[in-house]
Formats: sequence, structure tokens, C-alpha cells
Amino acid sequence: MRKRLLLLGLLPAISLAAGFDQSSWGKFEYDFEEKSWAEVETQLPPAPKLENLLPFFVSASTDNRFFVDSASLTLGEDGVVRYTLLIRSAGGANNITYEGMRCSSGEFKRYAFGRHDGSWGKARDAKWEDIRYKDINRQHHMLYDDFFCPHGISVKSATEAIDALKRGEHPGSKGIAW
Repeated sequence: MRKRLLLLGLLPAISLAAGFDQSSWGKFEYDFEEKSWAEVETQLPPAPKLENLLPFFVSASTDNRFFVDSASLTLGEDGVVRYTLLIRSAGGANNITYEGMRCSSGEFKRYAFGRHDGSWGKARDAKWEDIRYKDINRQHHMLYDDFFCPHGISVKSATEAIDALKRGEHPGSKGIAW
């Protein structure tokens, strides 16, 4: 414990010797964070086909059924897992969105909404939103925790995400991430 305190006490001196004061460390970290991630341009996929829909469980408290279109699932160079989400109500109505998920920040974004004719309507104010646990409408939380981002770490490929959806959960979602 004493050694740690001694080393922590030396950090300001080391920083000054290297030409950094404490305020420049914070600026350096902030600048690095801002420049280290840039979202790539998103291409909208074809409309989902029935044979490509992979169901996943969200909650017993909803009658809605949830699916990811396996043909749309990608992992971008920017680290964003992109996918088409289809939510089918108990009455048979479909709500289709094309979305992205950032595992590193715990956020999701809706890029577009599916239309009846198979075309897309781009989201007007597409922005990254925090993924929060909810009792109802928690599909993003489930996709994050159980399929795309176990322990906050992104899957390495679309194949890994598809395999997790087929299994019903990512093997690393409950134990050690693989």
C-alpha cells in the first residue's frame, strides 16, 4: 500500500518532467477519445426475408415476438454491430428498424424504419441513445447483454452474433467472454 501511495505521489513530478501538467493529461485523454472513433457511412440492407429471421427471447411480460434478420447482421470497421430488428405484435403487425449497437459505449442508434413495400424511411433525428434496462421494451438490453456485447465486449464477427442468436444466448454472456 505504501509503495502505491509513493508512486502516485511521483506521477505529478513525472508528468512535469515529461512536459505535461495535470490539465494536459485530461486534455490528451479527451482528444484521444474524440479522435479514436468515427462512424462509417451506413448502407441500408434489403428488406428482411422470413427465412433469415432469427427469434430471440425478450420477456414473458410481452406478447410481442422479436427477430433479427441474419442477412443484415454486420460488424463495421467502426466496431458497430448493425442489424435489422423486426418486432411482431400479437396481432401480427410488424415494426421493422435498421439499427446499430456500440458495445464500447453501451449505445444504440436507429438508422431507418421499414415500410410495407420493403423500402426504408431514414430516421429523421438518428442519434446514439443509451441502452438501459427496462421491464418492458428491453430488446436492446437483451441484444446487448446476451448476443452482441457480452460483458460489454463486441462480438468479433457477424457469424459469432448469428451463432449466439441461434443458441439463444452468447456462450460468454453468463461466464467469461470468449
